[in-house]
Amino acid sequence: MKIAILSRAKDSYSTRRLKLAAQQRGHKTLVLDTTNFAISLEREHPELYFRSKRLSTYDAVIPRIGASITYFGTAVVRQFEQMGLFCLNSSNGISNSRDKLRSLQMLSRHDIGIPPTTFVRDRSDILPAIVRVGGAPVIIKLLEGTQGVGVILAETMKVAEAIIETLHSAKQNVLIQGFVS
Repeated sequence: MKIAILSRAKDSYSTRRLKLAAQQRGHKTLVLDTTNFAISLEREHPELYFRSKRLSTYDAVIPRIGASITYFGTAVVRQFEQMGLFCLNSSNGISNSRDKLRSLQMLSRHDIGIPPTTFVRDRSDILPAIVRVGGAPVIIKLLEGTQGVGVILAETMKVAEAIIETLHSAKQNVLIQGFVS
């Protein structure tokens, strides 16, 4: 198989390991920087260009889309999907994984255990929401962010309320979760 690995970091450990594992199984692999693609849209003829040249044929795509290029990266993956290529991670899956609220809603819907979680916007709902998840301490999470960025442990009700109000005033949406020790 000819496999494209979409990654902005061709020398990162994880990208190198993916490439090596595929090659050890006899596959041809090429690491392509996602930001070097151009999408061409025509009636019944989706195409991709890489560095201004029409992309050659691939059998499969392994997307490694960083948070900073989610919108563009998922558009490129969608285009591969439109072209009928197998994509290890779908564009919808990548998008869903970047939205913490959406991810938790999906997990909850499918009866997969999650910490008690609430999402509120109105100031008067903050304290009742904290109580609903079991009271302080609570975890406060920005809806977007990866690798622990935007995750805060609030030890008391007063601190939690102040943090949430501050984040709301900065136009940030937050999740409130019960602390699991």
